[in-house]
Amino acid sequence: MFRKALVLLALCALPVLAGPPMTTITVHVTTLSGKPVDHASVIVKFVSGRDKIKLGKKIMTQYELQTTQEGEARIPPIPRGKIQIQVIAKNFQTFGDLIEINEPEKTVEVKLNPPQSQYSVHE
Repeated sequence: MFRKALVLLALCALPVLAGPPMTTITVHVTTLSGKPVDHASVIVKFVSGRDKIKLGKKIMTQYELQTTQEGEARIPPIPRGKIQIQVIAKNFQTFGDLIEINEPEKTVEVKLNPPQSQYSVHE
C-alpha cells in the first residue's frame, strides 16, 4: 500500500518538476522583396505566461542572436506565452512586436522596412 502511494505521489509531482511548457522559435528576417537579411540582431524575451509561470533560475528567458546568411535566427527553448521580438539591422527600420506563442515550435516571419526619409524643419 505504501509503495502504491509513493508511486502515485511521484507521478503527481512530475508536472511540477518538468517546469513550464517550452517553445523553440525560428525568426526569419527578410526585406520587403523577400531577400534574407544576414547579421541582423534578434532579441527575444519572454514577457509572461498564461498561468503566471514560476520560472526557475536555470530557465533562460531572453536571447540575443544574429541572423545567418539565410536570414534565420534559431532561438533555444524559451517558455511559452507572450514573447517580445525585436530585430535591428543596418539600413532598415527597427522591428518590434509582442506575440503570443503556445506551440512547441514556431517560425516568425519578419519583413524589414527600409529607413524612412529624414525631414528637416529648418530651411
